[in-house]
Amino acid sequence: MFAATLIVFRESLEAALILGIVAAATRTIAGRAWWIALGAAAGVVGAIGVAAVAQSISQMAGGAGQELFTAIVLALAVAMLAWHNIWMAGHGRKMAMQARDLGQSVARGDAALTAIITAIALTVLREGSETVLFLMGIATSTESSRAALAIGSVLGLAAGAAAGVLMYAGLLRVPVSRLFVVTGWLILLLAAGMAGQFARVLIQADVLPALASPLWDTSSWMPDNSLLGTLLHALLGYQAQPSATQVLFYFAAFVLILAAMRRAQSRPAA
Repeated sequence: MFAATLIVFRESLEAALILGIVAAATRTIAGRAWWIALGAAAGVVGAIGVAAVAQSISQMAGGAGQELFTAIVLALAVAMLAWHNIWMAGHGRKMAMQARDLGQSVARGDAALTAIITAIALTVLREGSETVLFLMGIATSTESSRAALAIGSVLGLAAGAAAGVLMYAGLLRVPVSRLFVVTGWLILLLAAGMAGQFARVLIQADVLPALASPLWDTSSWMPDNSLLGTLLHALLGYQAQPSATQVLFYFAAFVLILAAMRRAQSRPAA
């Protein structure tokens, strides 16, 4: 039961934190709850579908199909998060100034919502499908009963959801005029972390070289499966033993997205 709780918590935490950040970032947009729910529901349906055909996917590309599929989902999620941040960098200030006029906020927020909801769906799809696969592995490799796995899964999901609610509640205390700056940095870190995970998956599939692995080792004082390590992994993409390739992808994504945000922010408003 503990293994199921830990796995579900780790996998649901990232999705829950993204949902909390997005809900706070779009709080001035009327009807955004329906869009967020739609993105999450699409991700759940997709995760169930992926889990159902997991065996067929894993056999593709010489047995590396699952890794390549995960890499594609991560790449799309990074692209959607980057698009959202770049768009918000150019429009966020004006949206904050016009937050009282929800009609204009909706009209100006559609483009950002499309990107961020797609990112939510992709994140939920990836985390959900991995959760199902991990639980299937536990069920076949241990003697845990289905009831124990179900209880552990519910506990893990509840803990992950609670973390997302706490993130949302904390961001609600940030003034609207500063909200887009705070959430923009959080989403930037999430995107960079996903870029690092993208590199890790391709290394596992023997598509990319690790260059140096590990580049450092902090597992002695903050292992990946610790509470703080799990939280930092969800927020920042932390890994106790990353390869040089992962770190390179992380900082490349961070710098490129930040530069595009600065360029969009410097453009004069139309």
